Amino acid sequence: MKRALALVICAATLAAASAAFTQSFSVQLYGAKGPRQPINFSHQIHAGKLGMNCLYCHSSAAKSPIANIPAVSTCMGCHKMVHADKPEIEKLAAYFDRGEQVPWVEVYALPAHVKFNHKRHVRAGLRCQECHGPVETMPVLYQYPSLKMGWCVTCHRSRLNDPVHPASMDCVVCHH
Repeated sequence: MKRALALVICAATLAAASAAFTQSFSVQLYGAKGPRQPINFSHQIHAGKLGMNCLYCHSSAAKSPIANIPAVSTCMGCHKMVHADKPEIEKLAAYFDRGEQVPWVEVYALPAHVKFNHKRHVRAGLRCQECHGPVETMPVLYQYPSLKMGWCVTCHRSRLNDPVHPASMDCVVCHH
């Protein structure tokens, strides 16, 4: 009986690991080009040249597991006046006037079996660039790191002994 139970547990674990492994290949990586977006938005200008804090636009990253894509009204707070005559800003204004959000194409996509909590990482003092790469240098946003499990585990291991915010190696922290 114990042998049968052990076999069932091993088979279930192997099946779950196989599913997770194959799902990790379904994540679309665009390389250093990034996906084509409905509006040519440059993090290089906003986060780099202008020095805007990531949390100005992605405010929920500090208070929620999910980092928001900014509402068009956030963009239009400046762009009602700044560069309002530029073609890309005119596209942005058209979305605003119609009361629609910009249908941005997701750049950072994780497999369905992985959960990432932005709030936890922001509160631990990680800079956005530690996971998202040098966003302030990117004219087009692209997925900088692989975001594969080994990449995350390496970071967690390096922070196990952090006196204020020690990282966890418990599987259910990311896989739940």
